[in-house]
Amino acid sequence: MSLVTTPDSKKTEAAICRTKIVATLGPASSDYATIRDLALAGADVFRFNFSHGTHADHASRHALVRQIEQELGRPIGILADMQGPKLRVGRFKDGKVTLAPGATFRFDLSDQLGDGTRVQLPHPEIIKVAHPGSRLLMDDGKLAVVVEKAGPDWLETRVETGGPLSDHKGVNVPDVALPIPALTEKDKSDLAYALELGVDYIALSFVQRPEDLIQARALVGERAALLAKLEKPQAVDNLAAILELSDAVMVARGDLGVELPPESVPLVQKRIIREARRLGKPVVVATQMLESMIAAPTPTRAEASDVAAAVFDGADAVMLSAESAAGQYPREAVQIMNRILWRVEQDAGWQAHMAAARLAPEDYVADAIASAAQQVAATLHSPAIVAYTHRGATALRIARERPTCPVLGVTPTAQAARRLALVWGVHAFVSPPHTMSTTVEQMVADALDVVGRAQVGSTGDSVVIAAGVPFGVSGSTNLLRVAKIP
Repeated sequence: MSLVTTPDSKKTEAAICRTKIVATLGPASSDYATIRDLALAGADVFRFNFSHGTHADHASRHALVRQIEQELGRPIGILADMQGPKLRVGRFKDGKVTLAPGATFRFDLSDQLGDGTRVQLPHPEIIKVAHPGSRLLMDDGKLAVVVEKAGPDWLETRVETGGPLSDHKGVNVPDVALPIPALTEKDKSDLAYALELGVDYIALSFVQRPEDLIQARALVGERAALLAKLEKPQAVDNLAAILELSDAVMVARGDLGVELPPESVPLVQKRIIREARRLGKPVVVATQMLESMIAAPTPTRAEASDVAAAVFDGADAVMLSAESAAGQYPREAVQIMNRILWRVEQDAGWQAHMAAARLAPEDYVADAIASAAQQVAATLHSPAIVAYTHRGATALRIARERPTCPVLGVTPTAQAARRLALVWGVHAFVSPPHTMSTTVEQMVADALDVVGRAQVGSTGDSVVIAAGVPFGVSGSTNLLRVAKIP
């Protein structure tokens, strides 16, 4: 069997790490050399932030990532992150005002320039649902007001936390579900363009309810996987339904940390990771992971601990935002994050924690095979589990078991391989459909060939193989074999 892509553990440390790295591309990381450096340093997935940059910018980065993917010989995922609805105040006569604690301040729909007593809030949806007692947070939560009276086109509030407020600062409304879709007209245009480029994941911002996923799925179909960003309290309230409708989720701690009390965010993070893992859905932890490295060559000790905590929680991936997109040390940020992941994953305490947190298999054949593959691999000290997976489901179920050895996912499409770049512990190979095995004997021989190309294991080691009969049929995982490396 001739394999198109071959992950090479000697090309990058990331091939050793089980937890994946998502790196955002931006002004500091848009050229060939830098993107290649990030991939070599450990980035598995690149995020394109459609809140910034033009379609031409994203097209250029997309072409470079695909070129580098071909050169390095391993699948690289691309995540297109939609901006979502941005709620902002209007403009002021002097550009800004200072709100004093205890003062009365009015929001309305008038387009007149604001002053120290009022400002435009060009979002009738907020005025429609806000009620006395509702809180409005501005400028990433630095200012807070409480609604005292509400009219058809205005809100009268009392300033709770004061400070300077300038033109177009963002507004968060944590207490109510806003009747606005997660996809704006801009998002729909960006979404169509991202799908035309051929991205692997679409990230949906400010998800509040299952309907947001249903709307996006109708537009995306199966052309890309759908990742729900969880950054609203309402999304946490609807977590089960959102997880069921999404292919992956992100703990987006930026806005989540604004709208929830800070002490609640770590617990919410753990809950989301736990529930996502139970369903076998990849989960990314994002925002401020190595924030100080925007301007410094090394992280703080607290940041290193934060990354390590996400690994202990069981996250599939951790993400860099401004650190790699606009910071002074993008390559160093990826390198250091990779080193943290590697160090944690070598720790006996982490390994014991993963074993203790292992989930019981569910009552169907594919999950029983996935559970058994992990158990057999652990008993035989296997260097790898080879998972034949048509669209990625088998590799996902085995990854859910958090095995102690790498999962080598063999799939017939580049699309599935690139999606698996986000999944914990999985290194994907693409095998064109015409080269896929037709007998058990050929399947075993091909699996051993994959192990050799991955450069894991030694002569005499036992490799665990999970597959489905008949071969090449999605959802038919029902076979477990053990083969020795010759």
